Amino acid sequence: MGSDQGPSVVLEGVERALAKDAELVVLLAGSDEEVTPFAEKHDRVRTVVSSEVIGMDEHPANAVRQKKDASIVRAAAAVKHGEADGLFSAGSTGAVLTAATFGIGRLKGIKRPALALILPGLDGHRTVFLDTGANADVKPELMVDFARMGIAYAQVALDIQEPSVGLLTNGAEDTKGSELTLAYHDILAHAKVNFSGNAEGVDLLGSRFDVIVADGMTGNVALKSIESTGRFILSRIKDSVGASKKAALGALLLKDSLKKTAGELSGDTVGGAVLLGLSAPVIKAHGSAGAGAVCAGILAAATAVRGNLVGKITEAIQVG
Repeated sequence: MGSDQGPSVVLEGVERALAKDAELVVLLAGSDEEVTPFAEKHDRVRTVVSSEVIGMDEHPANAVRQKKDASIVRAAAAVKHGEADGLFSAGSTGAVLTAATFGIGRLKGIKRPALALILPGLDGHRTVFLDTGANADVKPELMVDFARMGIAYAQVALDIQEPSVGLLTNGAEDTKGSELTLAYHDILAHAKVNFSGNAEGVDLLGSRFDVIVADGMTGNVALKSIESTGRFILSRIKDSVGASKKAALGALLLKDSLKKTAGELSGDTVGGAVLLGLSAPVIKAHGSAGAGAVCAGILAAATAVRGNLVGKITEAIQVG
């Protein structure tokens, strides 16, 4: 119910996911008029009928506490009670984080869940990047947890058995960064996380690291910068299309490639960000996500469940 484009886009995404995954079963949380008719037409769809919705403009914590019958609250409760194995939502980020954290619960040993996104890179390389916005203030010891969770996610989602870890800062040298960043570097260098040194901004879309960690404020600023750069380039290309017939033809030929690249930069290709550190996989898509992104997010949640992401994170945390 949280999609900016309305429930119909989510339902279309569910339909696509069911078609691509013959073993998938979807528990659909939402209003009776939306979920019931859809479930009646699909054998592998179950319903959780809810009467409330949390809007993008509402205070997440207050809304989750007050709206017990909101679709995201009911969906998280279904996961907690074993009715579902993972959760996907395109609703309010704050509401999803709050409902999932309190409704599903953190793994033992995890103090703070973190949002991770798979970024595209050079020569087909992909990088797990976290935290992209769940925690603005991060103590050094939490950065080690982020690294271990990122490693587990890279193993499951990217099939990289020994991922390399980088720390996002303003230079590759060990001495670069603020006092807090230097503390991050020191603790990561002494942890069992295959730490490969500092990562610069250019490495986010590069190929040097398999996992890059940052505090949530730095990570969110970096991610939004990448997304806005992608939108800026697409906007400039659209503006130039009318300049000549040659430009229009070139834009037409590149249209599909440009859309694909924009989807990769926004996270739509992989379905969105995953909230790591909870007792079940949680995938959070953009509110503007289309049916393709919804489909990808649902399939990503299924992949995380089948790949035992939660078990791998639990093992990784116990190592240190």
